[in-house]
Amino acid sequence: MKHLLERSIEIILRHQSPSGAYQASLNFKNYRYCWFRDGSYTAYAMDRAGEHGSAALFHHWVAGVVEARRDTVQRAVEKARRNEYPGPDILHTRYDLNGNEAEEEWTNFQLDGFGTWLWALGEHQRMTGARLRDEWICAAGLVAEYLNALWLFPCYDCWEESPGHIHTYTVASIHAGLRAHELFCSTRHTALPAMKGFLLSMTVREGRFVKYAGSDTVDASLVALSTPYRVVEPGDRRMVSTVRRIERELRREGGGVHRYSGDTYYGGGEWILLTAWLGWYYTEAGQREKAEELKEWIERQADAEGNLPEQAPRTLNDPASYPRWRERWGKIASPLLWFHAKHIILSLALSP
Repeated sequence: MKHLLERSIEIILRHQSPSGAYQASLNFKNYRYCWFRDGSYTAYAMDRAGEHGSAALFHHWVAGVVEARRDTVQRAVEKARRNEYPGPDILHTRYDLNGNEAEEEWTNFQLDGFGTWLWALGEHQRMTGARLRDEWICAAGLVAEYLNALWLFPCYDCWEESPGHIHTYTVASIHAGLRAHELFCSTRHTALPAMKGFLLSMTVREGRFVKYAGSDTVDASLVALSTPYRVVEPGDRRMVSTVRRIERELRREGGGVHRYSGDTYYGGGEWILLTAWLGWYYTEAGQREKAEELKEWIERQADAEGNLPEQAPRTLNDPASYPRWRERWGKIASPLLWFHAKHIILSLALSP
């Protein structure tokens, strides 16, 4: 088998649609769409790997999806200004490969993917040095307007759950995206200080970040507040304390990382994505040995063809729920492009 880094790049390139969309997984019915969240990190990984054409194709696809919904964005913004919930006037979280909204009912009101797209677009410009296309800039402006208007509205989190809360990860992604937009569009977003103030006051408890405002629980996605969103630096005491709690409550020694303690999706196993994300954090925190250990664990989860699954069902939060999910949706999804993307990011972060 090829080195897993090479294999991960190959899998992503092979699974990218000619339209530019990254299909989350070809082998799992409910993941046959493209999510802004997943795709943006995949595009970032492709930029890190030098596959800038792949990333550019994705950004062009996103711009088309957003521009086609300009009227929807304007209605959402107008409602938000009246302090009205946007209802059906939202940008969906996932689309088919041609940019159409999925027909099935889904938890579509998720804001984090749009913040992540702005961040990834800024990273694309930074890594390529190229001027962004006019249509991308126009779409980014629409997304920025949408996020500025809606960031304080409760929505589903990055796991497509818990709709009644303002989620820490979500606000962090929006903050990072709007900061990036300021740089590549030479503009200013006056809501940014309020967003950061919200994160540092309403989502910190006992010196650690929590899953959402009013919560006292930890979620592995909180690593993103420093890596890569830079709400705080990796060495910030609140971040260090949060990571220690993730290690203590969401990871068993020598294993991978769970999403959160109450997770029961396919039993709530160890997620490849989050294990790589924690490793990425450790590379930025100067703890290379810990990052290497996590990378080695990830690579042991690949099958003979180099495919990485969504999670490893070895240590489960709720073993009884695992067979129920198997019966409902089939085997655990594999491969997942976003998960291969995180492996690429970690591998390259560890490269000399």
